[in-house]
Amino acid sequence: MSKPAFPLNAWYAAAYDVELKRALLPRMICSKPVVLYRKENGTPVALADACWHRLVPLSLGRLDGDNVICGYHGLEYDETGRCVYMPSQDTINPSACVKSYPIAEKHRFIWIWPGDPALADPALIPDMHWNQDPDWAADGKLIEVHCDYRLVVDNLMDLTHETFVHGSSIGNRAVAEAPFDASHSDRFAYITRWMEDIDPPPFWRKQYGRPGKVDRWQIIRFEAPCTVTIDVGVAEAGTGAKQGDRSKGVNGFVLNTITPSTDKTCLYFWAFARNYDLGNQARTHELREGVAGVFREDEEVLEAQQRAIDANPDHQFYNLNIDAGSMWARKLIDRMIDAELKPQTGPHAVAAE
Repeated sequence: MSKPAFPLNAWYAAAYDVELKRALLPRMICSKPVVLYRKENGTPVALADACWHRLVPLSLGRLDGDNVICGYHGLEYDETGRCVYMPSQDTINPSACVKSYPIAEKHRFIWIWPGDPALADPALIPDMHWNQDPDWAADGKLIEVHCDYRLVVDNLMDLTHETFVHGSSIGNRAVAEAPFDASHSDRFAYITRWMEDIDPPPFWRKQYGRPGKVDRWQIIRFEAPCTVTIDVGVAEAGTGAKQGDRSKGVNGFVLNTITPSTDKTCLYFWAFARNYDLGNQARTHELREGVAGVFREDEEVLEAQQRAIDANPDHQFYNLNIDAGSMWARKLIDRMIDAELKPQTGPHAVAAE
């Protein structure tokens, strides 16, 4: 039996808050079909998307109040997954239920915990507060990418590819040539890169809005198993940005959380947040669409990479210095997976399903 590609005991983004309405939304989360919806009071619900009776997806049914009615034979389930009605009989089989998943709404995302419900601590939801902080203006999108989610993590942890994939927008030679620092803890991995006294690439030249050399920074934080936040920006060269004074520049955060759908597909949720020109909605829209164009270039590369991996299953990757961040990210992911594969004891031990 091959090793799982992702841990289950983690919070994964299942939807943007605006996606979830009074309607049934199907999603594949960690190879588990899930149906999401909001109750009448707005609270999100996540159930296994398969009727207990004949496994027809509940997402093909409809909502009745806070309950889901199967579109095949009319079995009705409440928010806990318990069947509360069966057609043509008064007695309900006590085993008639579908799995209900822990769910939470935070930082404009709907988060789901596909593993052991007893371990679903809301304090473990990844920090992406910039997405709804009043001191920042943010917006983003969802991309459904046909690749292993770890390839997206690799891409975000090694930004030297900007020089070659995104040369018309955010990349220039300075990114590939600048030194960087790598560090890690038991849950996080960091890559810090400063590019001092450089010409800004087209994207940042427009955001900066004035001529001259800049100091540019990229401070990447990976949070296991699949969230990457990137502190980015430029400031007038030599004005102390590296020492902490960013007042002579512009600052953004690229927020990314990648949810495995299957071993070879993923849901890539991203947003770009900025701390300047906050009231300009036109600029927010322009930035969202501009970053979306950049990420479409990544999507093309990553899907081509996945096809090549599938065609060469025995190929071994070789790591370069620039792979330090992705190597640590993968080690942290593997540690989470390995911990779940160990026999469990104590109050949270669960029987195999």
